[in-house]
Amino acid sequence: MSAVTESVASTYLDQENLHAAHNYHPLEVVVESGHGAWVTDVTGRKYLDCLAAYSAVNFGHGHPALIAAAKAQLDRITLTSRAFHNDQLGPFVTALAKLANKDMVLPMNTGAEAVESGIKIARAWGYRVKGVPQNRATIIVADGNFHGRTTTIISFSNDEQARADFGPFTPGFVSVPYGDAAALEAAIDETTVAVLIEPIQGEAGIVVPPADYLPAVREITTRHNVLFIADEIQSGLGRTGATFQCDNVGVVPDLYLLGKALGGGIVPVSAVVGNKDILGVLRPGEHGSTFGGNPLAAAVGSAVVALLATGEMQERARVLGEYLQRGLTSLIGRGVVGIRGAGLWVGVDIDPALATGREVCERLMQRGVLVKDTHGSTIRFAPPIVASESDLEFAVEQLSAVLDDLRA
Repeated sequence: MSAVTESVASTYLDQENLHAAHNYHPLEVVVESGHGAWVTDVTGRKYLDCLAAYSAVNFGHGHPALIAAAKAQLDRITLTSRAFHNDQLGPFVTALAKLANKDMVLPMNTGAEAVESGIKIARAWGYRVKGVPQNRATIIVADGNFHGRTTTIISFSNDEQARADFGPFTPGFVSVPYGDAAALEAAIDETTVAVLIEPIQGEAGIVVPPADYLPAVREITTRHNVLFIADEIQSGLGRTGATFQCDNVGVVPDLYLLGKALGGGIVPVSAVVGNKDILGVLRPGEHGSTFGGNPLAAAVGSAVVALLATGEMQERARVLGEYLQRGLTSLIGRGVVGIRGAGLWVGVDIDPALATGREVCERLMQRGVLVKDTHGSTIRFAPPIVASESDLEFAVEQLSAVLDDLRA
């Protein structure tokens, strides 16, 4: 990199470091543009994006159908608030409900909003339908969970970095070991209104539970008249080779929490999706969002659902995921100590004696591959579904070269 291009990148980094709150620790790459699975920085260098904005860019940067939907809506109207109807919301919620085989959708903006909304719905259902005494509702969650960083959500997190100095915390949650159905059932009592679970724990390092875990959760919650809420914000909408990760294990939750990819990488869109006997507990004025269900978001969301309706994206993620996992598995014993995942979502454990996850990510960046670390020496691969086999081969080759350098 020349002194001139280094200066250009440094200017952007200096501005951000001085004036943006330091709530993230990003890699030192300044992205300027993107197309498909690749992005370009301000110096003109290209990188393979193997994070896809934590699955928000499942369909690649600048997908033509999604960009066309957004541009068309920008020329018409972008925001009405829910004080009025708009012509995009009805088609969007109808299409999304059909995709999920449910009959009602609560549109919001961010994933954390979808989780907060799911919590409120579960509590209201518990009081109004199940008959739990007022203000005593509890929700069972799993150790190692990540559902967002709002105050209520961090109240049931085990991540002290997310919790330190942000108390007091919201009561009403019981945490049990992830993947342990017996512990979950033992925690249910007369106050339990819901079980909130990630079908695969993302931030924890792409932790895949035993194959019989989610079916057991479904059976237990049904038997005890408890809602099963599946947080599919990262795992859903094609990422794991199915519309939802729940599909891969043959279960149907009471509520899906969706986000990230639902906005096509263009606008924040999230939703709680379920049936009227649960979502119908909400009454006008009890919950809302100025931007939730806005015409621009609904138009983009409809285009996202249309991409998924054919099943082609899901199948592509499944096939490419098998290809990627084969490549990464070949690195076990060469600096990789384990991999796990589903579809195009893979956690790779680096030998901690060799390097931290951050160090590996920095070295991969220098080789033109962008990934993200989590929890010590684990890195995550989640490339856009539009990536090619040669793209994935390039990513594996670069990781192999990094590991060889580290072992030299």
